Amino acid sequence: MNLNQRIEAFTELGRFFKQFTTKGIEKKEISEFNDLFFDVFKMQIERAQEYNGWFTKDNVLKAFESWSETLTNENLQKWTSTYNFNELKQPKNVAIIMAGNIPLVGFHDFLSVLICGHNAMVKLSSNDKHFLPLIAKFLEYYNPSFKNKITFTEDKLTDFDAVIATGSNNTARYFEHYFGKFPNIIRKNRNSVAIITGKETKEELEALGEDIFQYFGLGCRSVSKIFVPPNYNFDLLFNALYKFKDIINYKKYENNYDYNKAVYLMSLYKLRENGFIMLKEDTSYSSPIATLFYEYYTSFNNLTQRLNSEQSAIQCVACNENVFDFVKFGKTQQPELWNYADNVDTVDFLLRI
Repeated sequence: MNLNQRIEAFTELGRFFKQFTTKGIEKKEISEFNDLFFDVFKMQIERAQEYNGWFTKDNVLKAFESWSETLTNENLQKWTSTYNFNELKQPKNVAIIMAGNIPLVGFHDFLSVLICGHNAMVKLSSNDKHFLPLIAKFLEYYNPSFKNKITFTEDKLTDFDAVIATGSNNTARYFEHYFGKFPNIIRKNRNSVAIITGKETKEELEALGEDIFQYFGLGCRSVSKIFVPPNYNFDLLFNALYKFKDIINYKKYENNYDYNKAVYLMSLYKLRENGFIMLKEDTSYSSPIATLFYEYYTSFNNLTQRLNSEQSAIQCVACNENVFDFVKFGKTQQPELWNYADNVDTVDFLLRI
């Protein structure tokens, strides 16, 4: 199986995903893939919340929709064209230890390993363990050569040549202890931030709301902190975020809101809140669920220099100013294939092992 065949398989997967969107689930064409896979994918999407309370149907469909837009032949060709893919004489076994904070969060690592021609040895998170095996079955049916290239295990990982592991700062220490002697990518906690200049339109701030509330703020690309200019009128932000008010009706989110609010009030912290999100002035980047940290800045240039110096804690920066590497409001959860987590080029790593 060569690179073009692998690209072809993932392109077909992207087409299949287009039947599962936030507008609904709709079987668009009769094909052998639908006969075998449509109903089982639909059932798993509809049951996802039974296994993980944060995996609402809308959030799962958002993940499938995002990948359907990403997995096009054009994108896959553009992504792979910048590398030298010499077909491997001996593919390596790459262990992938996945997180489970948002649906399909480990899919890019899975895709990268396979697109490079290596073998994927996947240890799934207990919070997201149903979708990827289905995707593997789809790929194996599309091209039987995948059958020998994908394995899933709940046991101790053995016989691997390299590791990609994603977890918290605490688990990263264990990963470094156990896997440090192997070629590895070990990811720790990161958060995303947004810079507000005060010139934003209501529509732009509503787009920022997508970055804040999508996946309940659980992703590393979810905006957990904003930087605002002196004397910023927070009513502008609250008015724009009002469209997301129904998030408080989701019980798990509401419980976190109530708990964190009680903790803040007992600690006599000053809060700005509107009934479904709290704004707390704080220098930290990682805010709890239902909380958005904020910090004032006086110089845009000084702030960007500071964020650059602290980039090891930041996944991405959202801002509508035309600055290289900044992400436009509403786009933090829609990275391109070449926008790598932690700015570590996964494909380059995989082609060098």
